[in-house]
Amino acid sequence: MSGTLKMNVGIITPKLAESKAFYQNVLDFAVTFENDFFVLLHHPSGMAEISFLQPDHASQQPLFHPAFPGTGIYLTLEVTDVEQYYERMKTLGVPLQIDLRKEPWGDYHFAIADPNGVGIDLVTYLTPEQA
Repeated sequence: MSGTLKMNVGIITPKLAESKAFYQNVLDFAVTFENDFFVLLHHPSGMAEISFLQPDHASQQPLFHPAFPGTGIYLTLEVTDVEQYYERMKTLGVPLQIDLRKEPWGDYHFAIADPNGVGIDLVTYLTPEQA
């Protein structure tokens, strides 16, 4: 197949307000669109979008009714300076799920979780010489 493809991660959750606040205040996302049952957020870099949908909403087809159960998904946010993000999370008091660490395969990362239980891995990729 040819052409462009853009992916938007969507999470079905009753925590629309909490999710919106978390991604805005912690990760600097901004609102693209919202109404009473849906919010679409984007990062100013233009490299990431995420949306949240109220469960069991009458306007949606049954496929999009069940709420996310809180496990089994993670997001990776590749950042230029993971130490800067790490210090920001500590300053904001965001609970760390994995402390800042270097992995032998080149990940320099730490992890947090959003209000829905989604793991967020913030990572700067290192060369083998840097790891």
